[in-house]
Amino acid sequence: MSTTTSTSAAFELQATTLLRFATAGSVDDGKSTLVGRLLHDSKSVLSDQLEAVERASASRGQEAPDLALLTDGLRAEREQGITIDVAYRYFATRKRRFILADTPGHVQYTRNMVTGASTAELTVILVDARNGVVEQTRRHAAIAALLRVPHVVLAVNKMDLVDYRESVFAAIAEEFTAYATELGVPEVTAIPISALAGDNVVEPSAVMDWYGGPTFLEHLETVPVSHDLAHCHARLPVQYVIRPQTAEHPDYRGYAGQIAAGSFRVGERVTVLPSGRTTTISAIDLLGVPVDVAWTTQSVTVLLADDIDVSRGDLIVPAKDAPATTQDVEATVCHVADQPLTVGHRVLLKHGTRTVKAIVRDIPSRLTLDDLSLHPHPGQLVANDIGRVKIRTAEPLPVDSYADSRRTGSFILIDPADGTTLTAGMVGESFAAPEPVKDGPDDDGWDF
Repeated sequence: MSTTTSTSAAFELQATTLLRFATAGSVDDGKSTLVGRLLHDSKSVLSDQLEAVERASASRGQEAPDLALLTDGLRAEREQGITIDVAYRYFATRKRRFILADTPGHVQYTRNMVTGASTAELTVILVDARNGVVEQTRRHAAIAALLRVPHVVLAVNKMDLVDYRESVFAAIAEEFTAYATELGVPEVTAIPISALAGDNVVEPSAVMDWYGGPTFLEHLETVPVSHDLAHCHARLPVQYVIRPQTAEHPDYRGYAGQIAAGSFRVGERVTVLPSGRTTTISAIDLLGVPVDVAWTTQSVTVLLADDIDVSRGDLIVPAKDAPATTQDVEATVCHVADQPLTVGHRVLLKHGTRTVKAIVRDIPSRLTLDDLSLHPHPGQLVANDIGRVKIRTAEPLPVDSYADSRRTGSFILIDPADGTTLTAGMVGESFAAPEPVKDGPDDDGWDF
């Protein structure tokens, strides 16, 4: 076993918290180079991977290894020098474990950023110090705001190409922070870096002594993981009904699933939705062992005191904190399929473990991310479009607002003909309000 592998294994044992983060930025801003530098300087790269990158770089006539090749794995990505698909990387330091999603920068791959950032607690938005805040920067900031990502890092890259001037960094940070605040982004941390030279990525820069903040890695290791779902509304989507009917367990009936948010305790009164039947948790099994309490992300089997009709797709919630069920869903969506989404489109809506038939009743507006203006009643959404939709479902659904729960406030629309994912949706308001919300809605009932 190589030294690098042994070190990584040791880190895994010591690191206790997990941070999911995504990178975004315009083409050639240096996302893949930043990720490669982060992995290389934090000693998260295996020796054979580094040797492969060195050989590929030498074949191109490059003297130094091109660290971007550590993440751009597709042949087309290497040939064109761009990121096309979302590349996931898993690594750890002594302080924290990480799941990283390196997302594309091209406008036509906006849907890929939505995919990569949908589960992220932090989004890194890169800016080329020579170009400043550009259209795609604003687009990525808006998507981070739409997805309610708690933390945003503005990485002002290529500072070496502007002579490491503080004034350049300060102007870019001020402009971006003002725009992000307008969107309702709760926190922005600006860091000046040079991914190519390694300045402020893992090690502090010796040529930017005017910057007194953390390095990029230091911030990733110390940013509060404030997404703690254990304190959200408790939700357990039922994935499977366990009924062994054996001599040992003749009457066992358990409801298995992964807790999406909150926690559940034995003896707690719960309601099963959409039926609305109420009962008590009589037992909780975790990996075959009885426990008194279970919480977010644990996969458990819950036993109920009463024999009520519960099946896959149902949602178990605290009786005192049950969401309302509805057949009319209003949401902001990002259309990810090549075929358009149109008014009258018949789809399948997948929410948690439940899939129901639905129809698109209306598309009130399409959002222009460049200036946050609205194009009213476009009639359809095409690939990478973000807009508002009204959907009618065939059966009632217990949905939360996306602002309250990113897990149970989200859904996808599926083509019933071939199973293609059409659209990713977020229930409720689009952006977090930077100031108190208006007393009443607009004339058409939609607030942005």
